[in-house]
Amino acid sequence: MTMTQEKVGFVGLGLMGHGMAKNIVEKGYPLTVVAHRKRAAVDDLVSRGAVEAASLEDLARNCTVIFMCLTGSPEVAAAVAALKPGLAAGAAVVDCSTSDPTVTLRLAAELAEIGVDFIDAPLSRTPKEAWAGTLDCMVGASDTAFARVQPIIATWAGKIVHVGAVGDGHKMKLLNNFLSLGYAALYSEALALSRKVGIPVAEFDKVIRGGRMDCGFYQTFMDYALHGNREAHKFTLGNAYKDMRYVESMANGSVVATPMASAVKNSFALAMATGGDGPEDYVPHLSDFVAKANGL
Repeated sequence: MTMTQEKVGFVGLGLMGHGMAKNIVEKGYPLTVVAHRKRAAVDDLVSRGAVEAASLEDLARNCTVIFMCLTGSPEVAAAVAALKPGLAAGAAVVDCSTSDPTVTLRLAAELAEIGVDFIDAPLSRTPKEAWAGTLDCMVGASDTAFARVQPIIATWAGKIVHVGAVGDGHKMKLLNNFLSLGYAALYSEALALSRKVGIPVAEFDKVIRGGRMDCGFYQTFMDYALHGNREAHKFTLGNAYKDMRYVESMANGSVVATPMASAVKNSFALAMATGGDGPEDYVPHLSDFVAKANGL
């Protein structure tokens, strides 16, 4: 398919979605968007050539491939229900959210009954990479569906992995987030202990940075812990807690013992329960809540 043959819709113009949608329209695809809570992203995208739909049903009637980048499975299921009356056979819906794989499989089965493909294509990295078009993406889809949406995904992703069938992208995303959020919990506890035993954060960083324990996530996390950049990684503690609950649910369904995943989830639950549930409370800020719990 050429760019002009696919008419793309985008639902969810938040921290990640705005940049993704910007790349879709700027790289030649006709784009339709719909407003949710904030006008700024919609107005920006319309200024770049996008068209605004009056409703999700209206968006569905005018698009052949629809991307969603929402908070979680409840929001995705609600959006699909609103889109469904306007969807035509042959359309494709792509969920870029971090979602519960069981819900993904249920929605895929529902849409298959009306001839619509459901594809899971969750993301990795940050809003900075979304804007630059260099996100990582892991896709669950049939070979045919993947071939159809891969060129559109390539407008905003630098690394695209076709993991397997529908649902596998979201399963892999949960594994990915278990690792990254596990790093956040580990760093937070290590920094609290470091301070307790008299080693300043700056000295801790001098040892870790550039060594075998260094990585991109560490550097982003430490941009806040060391330099106070509150927007170093704009992924909320609330979303992190939600993702770890999805990880636990997936493990429960697979009868896998997850003492480490449960510990990571509880670190974020601690933050959520002690004031970290706001829209600008981000993952690196976990270090503050762990420090506070330890009297620092």
